[in-house]
Amino acid sequence: MALAYRTRRRLALLILLVGLPAYVVVAVTAVNWADRTFGRLPIWAELLVYCVLGVLWALPFKTVFRGVGHADPETPPPDRQQD
Repeated sequence: MALAYRTRRRLALLILLVGLPAYVVVAVTAVNWADRTFGRLPIWAELLVYCVLGVLWALPFKTVFRGVGHADPETPPPDRQQD
C-alpha cells in the first residue's frame, strides 16, 4: 500500500525532527561504548564508522523521502491565464 503524498510529508518531517536526533544519540552512545570496551579506534576508522552510520539511517526511509520536495502530484495544476 502506497502512502499518500501528504502522509509521506508528515512522516518525513516526524522522522527528521524526532527520529534523526534520537538516532544520533544512539549512534554516538554506541561508538562511545565500543571505545570503552575495545579501546579507541584510529581517527580514520572512527571517521569511517561515523560516515557509515550517517548514511545507514536513511536507507530504511528511502521510500518515505522520495519525491517529498516536489509539488503534490495529486493536486491539479493551477489554471494559467493568458495575457
